[in-house]
Amino acid sequence: MSTYCLAVDIGASSGRMIVGTIKAGKLELTEVHRFENNIVQKGQYSCWETDRLFQEIKEGIKKCKKQGIQPESIGIDTWAVDFVLLDENDDLLTDCVSYRDPRTDGIMEKVFEIFSKERLYLETGIQFQKFNTIYQLYSLQQNCPEVLEEAKSFLMIPEYFNFLLTGVKANEYTNASSTQLVNAFTKKWDDSLMDVLGIKKHMFHDIKMPKTVLGPLKEELVAELEMNMKVILPATHDTGSAVISAPVQEDAIYISSGTWSLIGVENPFPICVTKALDYNFTNEGGIDHQFRFLKNSMGLWMIQEVKRNYQDEFTFAELACRAQEEVPFQAIVDVNDDRFLKPLNMIKEIQLCCRETGQTVPSTPGEVARCVFDSLAVSYKGAVEQIEEIFEKEFRQINVIGGGCQNEMLNQLIANVTGKEVYAGPIEATAIGNLAAQLIALGEVKNIKEARNMIYQSFEVKQYSPESGQKPIQRRAVQ
Repeated sequence: MSTYCLAVDIGASSGRMIVGTIKAGKLELTEVHRFENNIVQKGQYSCWETDRLFQEIKEGIKKCKKQGIQPESIGIDTWAVDFVLLDENDDLLTDCVSYRDPRTDGIMEKVFEIFSKERLYLETGIQFQKFNTIYQLYSLQQNCPEVLEEAKSFLMIPEYFNFLLTGVKANEYTNASSTQLVNAFTKKWDDSLMDVLGIKKHMFHDIKMPKTVLGPLKEELVAELEMNMKVILPATHDTGSAVISAPVQEDAIYISSGTWSLIGVENPFPICVTKALDYNFTNEGGIDHQFRFLKNSMGLWMIQEVKRNYQDEFTFAELACRAQEEVPFQAIVDVNDDRFLKPLNMIKEIQLCCRETGQTVPSTPGEVARCVFDSLAVSYKGAVEQIEEIFEKEFRQINVIGGGCQNEMLNQLIANVTGKEVYAGPIEATAIGNLAAQLIALGEVKNIKEARNMIYQSFEVKQYSPESGQKPIQRRAVQ
C-alpha cells in the first residue's frame, strides 16, 4: 500500500497543498488545494492573515478526505523571518506583522550601535536585511516593550501552525537560522546576543532539526477533520525545502526563483569571512546540518507588482512575450534597492529610477517588463560572480528551481549573461523538498542523495545553453 505525505507550502503570494507518493521509483504529486496569501492592513501594520491561512490548511486536509487520500504525515513550510508571540494562555499578543512593514526602518543601524555589524556576522553568518527577525524584535523592544514583557512563546509562522495542529511548541532549525539570532557554529540560540539586545530568552523553544516527528494531530482536530496523521518538520523555511529538491548538484549554483530569488550553493560549514560579509551573503541552515550559502535577491515580486499595476490586463506570459520583442538592456535598475521593496507603484518607481540614472525610461508594458527581466538577470550574474570569487572556483551550471523556472525568457537570459548551462526545474521545488524530508523521516527514502536521484528521475528539467534555445537532456544520477 502506498504511503502518502501532505506538503503545505505557503509563499508570500499563494499557498498550495500537495500530496506525494512513490510509485515505480518516482515521486508522484497531486495538488489538492491552492489558495491566495495576501498582506492586509490592520491598524498601522501590514499583516498576514494567519487565522485564514490555518483555515485553508484544514480545508486542504478535508479535501484529501473527500478524494479518499489518507496521508501518513503532514509538513508545513512558509517564508522566513516573520513570527507570532503568544502570551501565558497561548493567545496571540499581536497580529502577524509582515516583513514588508516599515516598522524596521532604521532599526538595523541602531542594533549596530550596540552590537557591531562585523561581530554579528561572525557569530550568525546571516545576510543583513532590514526586515530580519532580530530587527523586528528590537523594534518591538524599543517601541512596544509591554508586548515583549507579556510574551511567553516565540513561534515562526510554520511553527505556529504546527502548534495549532499538535499543541507542541518547537522552533525549527532552517527557519530559526534566518532570524539572525542563531549562532552559526553551535546551531543554538545566541544567548549573549539576546542579552545585549534585551530580548528575553525564555520565550524561545528548543531548536529541532528537519525530519523530526512532532506528534499526532490534537484529538479535537482528529474529530473535526475525521483524519489523523503525524506532523513532521520538513525544512520549514521554504527555500530550505526548495534546495533539497535541486537535482543538479554537481558543480552547480542554484537559484530558487519565486517572489524572491535565492542564489547560492550548499556547503558543509558556514563561511563568515570578510568578503562574504562585504558581499552580504547569508549562511542559512539546511537539512542534515548543511548550510545554504546564498544571497537573497529581489525576484519576481517586481513583475508581480508590474502586472498588478497594469490592473492584471496582461498575464505573466504575455508580459514576457512583449518583453522579448523589445531591445535588450536599454535600462537596468538595482533590483535590490529598498525602493523596490514596497513602492506605491512599481511601474512609476522603475521609471523614476531610470530617469534619475540617466537611462532610457521604459514606457510601454513590454519595455517595463524587459527592464525588470534584464535587471534580474544582471543581478543574478553579479551574485554568481561573487560566489565564484569567494569559493575561488568556476561553477559550470545553474539550476533554477521553483515557480520562476517556468519563465523561459528569463532562463535564457540567465544562460546568456552568465555564459553557463541553465537547468530549469522542478517547478514545485519547495513542496517536493518538503515531501522528501517527510518520506525520509518515515523510512520510505534512505537519505537526501537517494531523494535527489528520485526527484531528478521524476520531474521535467529543461536545459538552456548560452545563445541558444532549450534542448532535451539525458537523465543521470546525482553524483
